[in-house]
Amino acid sequence: MTRIHARLRRSANLICAFVLIVILCTSCSKKPDTGRDAKVTTLGSIEVTAKLLEIKGDLPDIAMYDYAFVMKYEVLQVHRGNLDAKLIYVGHYNPLKSRDSVADGRVTEIGGNIKRFRALDVHRMALEVPIDDYYMGGIINRYFDQSKEPVYWAVWSNNVVK
Repeated sequence: MTRIHARLRRSANLICAFVLIVILCTSCSKKPDTGRDAKVTTLGSIEVTAKLLEIKGDLPDIAMYDYAFVMKYEVLQVHRGNLDAKLIYVGHYNPLKSRDSVADGRVTEIGGNIKRFRALDVHRMALEVPIDDYYMGGIINRYFDQSKEPVYWAVWSNNVVK
């Protein structure tokens, strides 16, 4: 009887280990997410999915200063609005703050689910253009001498997970 119990116990342990590995693998993997939500599909006059190509320089950490920081994107898909450019420059308000807490008394209709901006991440964004028509404040644009393209204002920005 002890041999049978030992075999059963080993088999049960193997099955439990296999089930735990499957559960861990499926729970750790990120589920695909297009970044689509009610805000990104209705705010702004343009909606795109774009890859963040570059954050030129460090993001200034100035707690008492509100600013928009311009970042370079490659447009992957235009969901609505007119946009023919493959490269765009997008200004994000107070980029060190997560998008779900960036709205304040100065800029109220802004947000999203991005926690931190990282080069090569893909974002679905609701945009307005030009930035000067939608944001009156400090703009840090380290591309001003490289492009004559307009700078877009990021109204809503969500991560895209493939």
